[in-house]
Amino acid sequence: MSDNKKPNFLTDLGNVWGAVEDKLGLNKPVIPVVRLHGVISAEQKPGRINIETVNPLLEKAFEDKRAEAVAIVINSPGGSPVQSRLVGNRIRELADKNEKKVFVFIEDVAASGGYFIAVVGDEVFADPSSIVGSIGVIMAGFGFEKAIEKLGITRRVYTAGKNKSTLDPFMPEKKADIDRIKEFELDIHQVFIDYVKKYRGEKLVGKDDELFTGQWWPAVRGVDMGLVDALGDMHTILRERFGDDIKLKPIKAKRSPFSLPSIGLSASIQSGAIASEVIGAVEERALWSRFGL
Repeated sequence: MSDNKKPNFLTDLGNVWGAVEDKLGLNKPVIPVVRLHGVISAEQKPGRINIETVNPLLEKAFEDKRAEAVAIVINSPGGSPVQSRLVGNRIRELADKNEKKVFVFIEDVAASGGYFIAVVGDEVFADPSSIVGSIGVIMAGFGFEKAIEKLGITRRVYTAGKNKSTLDPFMPEKKADIDRIKEFELDIHQVFIDYVKKYRGEKLVGKDDELFTGQWWPAVRGVDMGLVDALGDMHTILRERFGDDIKLKPIKAKRSPFSLPSIGLSASIQSGAIASEVIGAVEERALWSRFGL
């Protein structure tokens, strides 16, 4: 037997393992998928997007050495500008560190803080009917001063610092307070504008007084304005980029064995918790309903 025909154990083993990998799909391109769904808020509860809950998912996705890119799916009406920036910055930091592309896919809506996060993607895709934009800042509240007056209730407030009672819902509005709030909003708005320009840059089409008014649009128009790169869904786009054998790997949070419903709580604690949940649900519903969702 000639030398070049001698059996090679390592080669044969490699061929067998290669066949096993092909059979199990281990050689397929892998794209981790992180889904960001809900209102953006520091509040630690289901249906909230914040750096505390999202960071472990992002780290797991970007540290997958088999993946060439990471897909971020966004469905959010917005929320906290601070949490939006923290999440966006973390996505970009991990992408640069691990040298991976970021593909962002917008579902029903990426508005306000949701769009804030979306712009960090190397490419941003959306359905033609997805809602995008709402690049602005809003503060809202209620005034109850007339209601408590009718009830015969007197409001007593004692402060050290003339501005400590700003936005007190049981006191009449003051022009100085309104002016100060508007100035605050303009500062935050400029942070938002600068962030969008940083990541969308020359892709943006249109004047600032159109793009940054807080208006929102369907993605079919958002493409023409440079807010979105292209129309399409995640599965189709990723198959076109990486082939039909692509394997999408959803990255999900682990369920804690200790996150069970509490029992035996006092009636007062239960009532307070229920009231808080109701108010939170109303506020969340209001954010989604702005976009007909």
